[in-house]
Amino acid sequence: MTNEKFKSEIETLNKFFNIYCQNKHQNQTRKKYNITYNNTSFQLDTNLCNECKELLEYAIQKLQNCPYKEKPKCRKCPNPCYDKQEYKQMAKIMRYSGMKLGLTKAAKKLKSLFKS
Repeated sequence: MTNEKFKSEIETLNKFFNIYCQNKHQNQTRKKYNITYNNTSFQLDTNLCNECKELLEYAIQKLQNCPYKEKPKCRKCPNPCYDKQEYKQMAKIMRYSGMKLGLTKAAKKLKSLFKS
């Protein structure tokens, strides 16, 4: 996968984890990650609880080691690399955060209609 695609993937993961953790957990702490992919460094600034940090680190590791040039969606991957428990937790986070993002975008559109 390209460096741009990798950066987009880790930023999306971070956004989803932050939404989920801020709404579901307490005791978040800030942490900055320096992540390397194809000899390029990326920075990621998080504010997560320890449980979410561990799962995010797991997801980033799996993403860094993805053998596919064109990364498939995990649920459609012919050779899934996630362990079953982590996969279930990731699906839960993605579902929850995706709904929140969808609802947030819809609410912003409605507000913009009424401001006009």
